[in-house]
Amino acid sequence: MKKLRYTNALAVLLTVAGLSAPALAGSEDVVVENAWSRASIGVNRPGAAYMTVRNTGEDAVTLTGLATPLAMMPEIHESKTNSDGVSSMAPAGEITIEPGQSVALEPGGLHAMLMKLQEPMTEGENFPLTLTFSDGGKVTVEVPILGIAARGPEG
Repeated sequence: MKKLRYTNALAVLLTVAGLSAPALAGSEDVVVENAWSRASIGVNRPGAAYMTVRNTGEDAVTLTGLATPLAMMPEIHESKTNSDGVSSMAPAGEITIEPGQSVALEPGGLHAMLMKLQEPMTEGENFPLTLTFSDGGKVTVEVPILGIAARGPEG
């Protein structure tokens, strides 16, 4: 992962500064902003990544999958809390984003779950995360790894 840290230093600096440069899909209708993640404790527990995915086009787009060399099983998951205060998490499946709308992947809701980590998520490093859409478009964003107690892209 150390090689990845240096490949997009500008993107990482902008993201940590809260000024993340948006990444555009092939269709240029999808913008991914404010990507971030937390450091992990080893590789025995899954990691997570968070971001906002915005559809600037005139047609709905559907997020169908994720890929990263950091984790063997990246999936979109959703955390929910029922009326009794019991929380649960499950795969969310495909996510459709209507024209002009955005979907927030954030703690306590939809998020990119990074299962079967291949190495620890180390603060100060970053990793590529590729989002795949139903039209075949893909967008890859560099995700900075913040401290283990980070609460948002600003740290």
